[in-house]
Parts: sequence; C-alpha cells; structure tokens
Amino acid sequence: MTVSIAPKPLNEVAPNASALERIKDRSNYLRGNLLEEFHNPLTGTINEDHVQLLKFHGSYMQDDRDVRLQRQQKKLEPAYSCMIRLRVPGGDLSAEQWVKLDDISNQYGNGTSRITTRQALQFHGVIKFDLKNTIKAMDAALLDSIAGCGDVNRNVMCTPDPTLSVFHAQVFPWAQMISEHLLPRSRAYHEIWLDEEQGKTLVAGGEAEEVEPLYGKHYLPRKFKIAIAIPPFNDMDVYANDIGLIALEENGQLAGFNVAIGGGLGFTFGRDDTYPRLATTIGFCTPQQVLDVCHHIVAIQRDYGNRQDRKLSRFKYTIDRFGLDWFKQELNTRLGFALGKLRPFGFETTGDRFGWRSTTDGLWHLGLRLEYGRVLDNGTHRLKTALRAIAEQQLSGFRMTGNQNLILTGVREDDIDEVEGILQAYGYAPDASHLSGLRRNSIACVALNTCPQAMAEAERYLPTLISKLEVSLDKHGLRHEEIKIRMTGCPNGCGRSVLGEIGLIGKSPGRYNLYLGASFNGDRLNTLYRENLDEAAILGNLDELFAAYATQRRDAEAFGDFVIRKAYVSAKP
Repeated sequence: MTVSIAPKPLNEVAPNASALERIKDRSNYLRGNLLEEFHNPLTGTINEDHVQLLKFHGSYMQDDRDVRLQRQQKKLEPAYSCMIRLRVPGGDLSAEQWVKLDDISNQYGNGTSRITTRQALQFHGVIKFDLKNTIKAMDAALLDSIAGCGDVNRNVMCTPDPTLSVFHAQVFPWAQMISEHLLPRSRAYHEIWLDEEQGKTLVAGGEAEEVEPLYGKHYLPRKFKIAIAIPPFNDMDVYANDIGLIALEENGQLAGFNVAIGGGLGFTFGRDDTYPRLATTIGFCTPQQVLDVCHHIVAIQRDYGNRQDRKLSRFKYTIDRFGLDWFKQELNTRLGFALGKLRPFGFETTGDRFGWRSTTDGLWHLGLRLEYGRVLDNGTHRLKTALRAIAEQQLSGFRMTGNQNLILTGVREDDIDEVEGILQAYGYAPDASHLSGLRRNSIACVALNTCPQAMAEAERYLPTLISKLEVSLDKHGLRHEEIKIRMTGCPNGCGRSVLGEIGLIGKSPGRYNLYLGASFNGDRLNTLYRENLDEAAILGNLDELFAAYATQRRDAEAFGDFVIRKAYVSAKP
C-alpha cells in the first residue's frame, strides 16, 4: 500500500481534532493553570482540562472507588488523590534513592510503592496539596516524573541486569540515552513543581518563547513506548512496544539492534476497529544510528497519527492505516539511509530469573519475586521494611523488572548471608522456588480501587484466584510448571494480559473474558476462549484444560502451544 499525504503543520490544531488536542493547544506547553489549580484550597481535585495536563507531569488524579458511593450518599466529593509515576529508564535505583523513595511513600503516599510493568515506580494516595512536596522530594533523590504519563515517549525499558556480560553492560546505557533524547523540552514541570523562574526569552507579542523541537505544540497523538530486550530473554515483552529494540552481539560486543515497530496491546470492548498488535521487525541499525532511528519514528507518528479519535491514535493504527511499505520509505527518507538487513536471534521466555547469580564484576545479584510489584508490609511479610534495611546498610542497589519484580544488585559475596538473613527475619523468602510456576509467572494491573478505567479487580484478586487454581494444578501434577497468567481489570493492556498463556480481562465486577494461547517467548498474542466468566466458570474451564495438558502434552511443550495444537483456540499472529 502506498499513501501520499502531507503531514499536518506542526503547531496547528485541526478543525476536527479531539478535545484533548485542544487542551494541549491552549496549554502553553503543558503549563495551563496548574499552578493556580494546586493552590485552590476548596477542593481535593482539579478541573478536567488540568487532569489531562497533569498526566504529562507524571501524575493521574484518581479517587477511591471503594468509598465513592458512601461519600456520594453523604454529599461529599470523592476521596481524590494522585498517583505519581517516576521515570526510571532501565529501572535502575541506588540504595540512597531507595531510602528516599521509601520516605516519600511514608510521608506523602499511602505507605506503599509499586513497581510497574514498565520498570517504573509509582506512589498512590498522594493528596493534591502534597503533590508539589512529593515532586520536590523526588528531585532531591535526583529523580523526576517527566514523561511518566501523557502523550509523549514513556519510560524506556531495558533488560535489567547489565553486569551479566560486557555485552549487557554496553546495552543498558541506551535506555537512559534514548529516554533523555526523547524528553519534552518544556520547562513547565520545573516552573510549576520546582519553583524555577519562567524563562525571559520573548517573541513578538510578548509571550514567552517555547520550542519543542521534536514534539511541537501538540506533542504526540497518544502515548509512546520503547523497550530494549537482549536475547534469549524477552523479559521486556519487546513486541508490545511502539518501538522494540532487540540488542544483538558480535564477538561479545554490541553490534546494534533489530528494530520492531507498531506494538500495542490495548483495545476497546465493542469496537472491532481496535485491537492488540505485536510489533513488526523492519530492519537493523547500529548503536550510532539508534537515536536518530527512534527520533524519526516518533516524528512520523507525530505527523501522521490520528488526532481525531483517541481510540485509534496509537502508532499501531498509523502503521496499519498507511502500510509498512509506506512507513519504511518515509523512515528511510527522513533518516537519509535505509535500515540494514535483519539479523538472526531467538527468544526463549518473557519471564524473570529468580535467586542468586554471579556477575562479571565479581559481585552477586538476587532476583526477588514481588506480588504484582507492591512494596508493602503486610502482617508477617514485611518486605518494605526488609528492603529499607538492606538499602540503609548499603548492601545492594535495586533494579526493577518489566514483570513487576526486583533485583538486588552489586551484593558482595561476604554480604550474601546478611541480605538473606534480613529478608528471612521479616518473613520474606529470598528464593521463589517454593511458589507455584503459575504464581511466579503472574502479572496484574492495579485496577480497583484506584484506576478509573477498571471494570473488575486484578491486583487485589489474582493472588486469591491463583491459590484456588493451585488446587487444580496439584491435582494434575502441574504445580511447578511454568505457565504464564496475566490479569487486567479492563482491556487497556497495562498488565499485558493479551500476552499471557492464560489471560483474564475484566468485563464487570467479578466477571472476566478468558483468553488462551500466547507463546511462552512473547511472539504470539492469545485468543478469546470464553466470555464473561465468573470465578466458578474460570476454575472449571481451567481445570479441564490443566487435566488435558497434564496427560496430552508433548515433551517440554508450553501451555500456550498446547492449547493451539489441540485447537482449543486458533493461533493469532
């Protein structure tokens, strides 16, 4: 397919643009009246225009849906608070930063923090009047929430263990470099939250001059995501991203990246024109070319993405609307060169590695399983306190994974027993081998009670559901089989449920669609198997599938491959 169409002028808003495009247009490069809104003492919320702008500063305005009805009955406004999400390329935090972030969760948040499926850390329960102090405390830890949310490039992900080899160490810094290269240049964040004086450069008319050399006045049509994976581990779910970079080595050195484009997992129930899509590999680039490649791919989406219907504005729809041939020609023209020929590689799994591993620098790393990224103290399991003690004693660094887990990095061999002793003293087993394979490989989004999009539970419910499924796994001798299950409270894809061998997507309170058949290594989507199931139906359907898998699978056959081979569902590319 060949399409000839001129891009829209960078700083003009189209007559039929969506409401959010108009909000961005009049925002003065993301400033709006946020400063005044956050000084309003009469309400815990802000107006809808500024709710949208706030996302570009890394924060969502939410309310506690558990108490929404009771507050309505008492004629009280909803229990508003902010979720704020850090930008942490590659998920890397020092021990000093971990302590400061733990202080933030205690002083301004709800006492917990949460590792996201994009290797970031977010806080919940920050009230409007504490948001500025929260951002200042993050700044004191040399961290920010710029581009944590909003219609810009989000947190850049990377396989989180750079000391496994010289090659790994060469790949990891590119997450930071790509993130910095694609950051918005507006100083709005610094002026509003960090008290930076507004710039004095003026243009004709007296208004402050502002230049966004990449994004322009209206930024992107929707969010944009980039991830780097290092074969054979696809622990970033690289094909779920707008740009997936697959790092390849030659003689132990970083040779470059296979480039994949157009991934995105969200869709909308009832709209057949929305769908999940895996990224398509289009060519190879060297490390010296990768910043330009990412820049121009983002710019093409800026110029040609749908700004009328936000349900159709992700990059995947731009690719499918204009066609891959058109896109590659447009990209090559902008770059001034063609991408190289794809290089061979192979992925084995999307999962994390747990337990101790030695590294090239003579130190040790410990992969810890966290339950859906939540860092908290809960009864006898006081993970939050344990991690703080490890950080305060400078026993390790911290790296967050794309599967909501945590790696303790840089542990000296002499300190291994100390680290294990702290974890065990607070009721946390450093080894995940006692957990079922299903639980080790599970992911859940936040969903209720804070996400406004959620139709059903996820994080609060999946642990209970897995406990009930483990009865079935034990019955069929499958407790230790590595089966990947993912649950989201809606079809937006935050928990990457369409890439689970078992995917559960909330339809309404207590009811889920059941999807089956994604690949173990992340290169195939799953397919709808049953709709609108309650818990009993989920357990019944999966018990039958587990029984068949236990007796009819081939050697080393993954569950997702089994349900395809036995035609429970058809393979989806």
